[in-house]
Amino acid sequence: DFATPRAILTGHDYEITCATICAELGLVISGSKEGPCLIHSMNGDLLRTLEGPGTLEGPENCLRPKLIQASREGHCVIYYENGLFCVFSVNGRLQATMETDDKIK
Repeated sequence: DFATPRAILTGHDYEITCATICAELGLVISGSKEGPCLIHSMNGDLLRTLEGPGTLEGPENCLRPKLIQASREGHCVIYYENGLFCVFSVNGRLQATMETDDKIK
């Protein structure tokens, strides 16, 4: 028997740096090296793009996601390379931000 993928998720232009699966909501959330985080359904449909604050200032200030976690209540926490935490709803709305100087792993 050969394993076949259940779905192929598309939409990123650069390599994936982090991802999470929220089985309760049927979502896959992924972040790429030079781009936004994307929310896909488990079937592979692109549902939303999560744009962090400051992404309209230009590519030199692009936020690079390092860690993503989703909750079954529909919140997504993203930690960016520059020490910024953002909380999004699964509808793509930015709900809160917080900066830290601590190194998060």
